[in-house]
Amino acid sequence: MPPIQCLSVVVPCFNEAQGLNALFERLESVLVQLPDFNYEIICIDDGSLDDTLEKLCQHAARNRNIVVLELSRNFGKEAALTAGIDAARGDAVIPLDADLQHPPEYIVEMVQQWQKGYDVVLARRVSRDTDHPIQQYITNKFYRLHNRISECFIPRDVGDFRLMDRKVVDALKKLPERRRFMKGLFAWVGFKQTTIDFVVEPRKTGKTAFNPRRLWLLALEGITSFSTVPLAIWAYAGFTVAILSLIYGCWIIVKTLVFGIDVPGYASLLTAILFLGGIQLMGIGVLGEYIGRIYSESKQRPIYIIRQRYGKQNNDV
Repeated sequence: MPPIQCLSVVVPCFNEAQGLNALFERLESVLVQLPDFNYEIICIDDGSLDDTLEKLCQHAARNRNIVVLELSRNFGKEAALTAGIDAARGDAVIPLDADLQHPPEYIVEMVQQWQKGYDVVLARRVSRDTDHPIQQYITNKFYRLHNRISECFIPRDVGDFRLMDRKVVDALKKLPERRRFMKGLFAWVGFKQTTIDFVVEPRKTGKTAFNPRRLWLLALEGITSFSTVPLAIWAYAGFTVAILSLIYGCWIIVKTLVFGIDVPGYASLLTAILFLGGIQLMGIGVLGEYIGRIYSESKQRPIYIIRQRYGKQNNDV
């Protein structure tokens, strides 16, 4: 008789107290539909400001399969997700949002595809009707830009919701970078993949912590993590400006020899100086983004710090 396998569901939480009862009710009802599997639910409290940790601990006391990791402060979703994946011990690991926009019912279909031999089962949104139109536009542009200039392809409309085999998780744990863009890392490791479609549900309680500024920073993180094209762009921009300047200089010489010397205006001179100054500052800014990443990585600080672990789960999976 083959050994019973284990599923690990990783749930990062930040100020999700109001929706936790509904989350566990639906999630546990799905997991018990898989009698051939043990399961663990790893919840990461990412420095919540409400009573999320207290409610998580109540559920952990009720169900020994629930484990709670309390981070020492808010490290961000990417770090919280990393903490959960590092702690997961299952044969397959499924990241899941706590707001129930990732319906737990699709886990059954994910497991079925995994049992067919796929290492990664991606969950793809069939629409973005729950997003603001501006967010939909920016997201579509980001995926298009990223996949054109990046070294790895990120499937469009695929987020963190997926199933990953243990070999995939072990490969992710070998990646040492501190500044982490998890969608890119998931795509970078590769492995045999398939995709299922799912319908995103409206957020049941609370509001998302991803405001436009944080979404912009996440997009910037994704581009600088997997592409050096922005650096190359400024090399080409500098070369283009130099060629145009040479052509313009030749034109000035010819014009002076043919028509004589005229007095140039200050407006054109000021415009040229400001234009070149702006080009240089933008190039320095892009360079600074990459140098900042090097600086962060060189310090080798931990991605997260666990303050305490809660739950009755023993060492047996």
